[in-house]
Amino acid sequence: MSLITVHHLTYGYDHHPVLRDVSLAFAPGEVVSLLGPNGSGKTTLLKLLLGIHTPQHGTVRLEGRPVTDIPPKLLARRIAYVPQVHRLTFGYRVLDVVLMGRMPHKPFFFRYDKQDDAAAHQALERLSIGHLSERPYTAISGGERQLVLIARALVQGADIFVMDEPVNGLDYGNQIRLLGRIADLARDGYTFIKTTHFPDHALWISDRVVMLKKGTVVADGRTGEVVTRNNLYQLYNTHVDVRELGGGCRICVPEALYQFKRPMTGFNPAIVKLARVAG
Repeated sequence: MSLITVHHLTYGYDHHPVLRDVSLAFAPGEVVSLLGPNGSGKTTLLKLLLGIHTPQHGTVRLEGRPVTDIPPKLLARRIAYVPQVHRLTFGYRVLDVVLMGRMPHKPFFFRYDKQDDAAAHQALERLSIGHLSERPYTAISGGERQLVLIARALVQGADIFVMDEPVNGLDYGNQIRLLGRIADLARDGYTFIKTTHFPDHALWISDRVVMLKKGTVVADGRTGEVVTRNNLYQLYNTHVDVRELGGGCRICVPEALYQFKRPMTGFNPAIVKLARVAG
């Protein structure tokens, strides 16, 4: 059974179409990566899934119910948004930022109780960032902030995470750690729908890939079947090899990289010879 269904969805800005007749379905526990060049409609699709935009044509349904008919507080208990950039000017504690996830479960006037505190601490520990609870949110790294926002989504009670370029601006180590946390949570049954500009990341953790170009779906299916040389060329107009590393791991290698190789000068001749043999 599909968790979210997108049926003949069309949307545009100022009479400029951004999405054209898009139909998709997302299953519980899936990690789905949306790939596509800038302006392909990825972020707009996320906003429609979140109920931020109302479809001009077609529908977005959560378990059969149009998301536009679901009250925002109820929708927030199912779907959480994790933005690519999130900055606060005031130095709230990390714990306070996570506690904000309890707001969909509270009346207009409320105070956090012991159960809320316990849930927040549990979410932080689950992501191995419990030691940050008293730190100012403004004083932690970008990777740590992304994990804090995921903890906030867990406290929110959502089982569907919508993420827009979650690794944007993160160093390589934090990218890998964040992808690992997403994979861990997916194994526990959470659903992730995320945009990315990195086909490699889709290969590493995604069950499925949807490729968008000029507002239409050009490919949709299991990751290994969709992330191919031909499809990547169609999407990005550049030649990319998809290589097997063994153990089921695959990577993308743009052919243009071969043109960037510089001559090895000033190195030990033995090392140069070894590198050429290995290459």
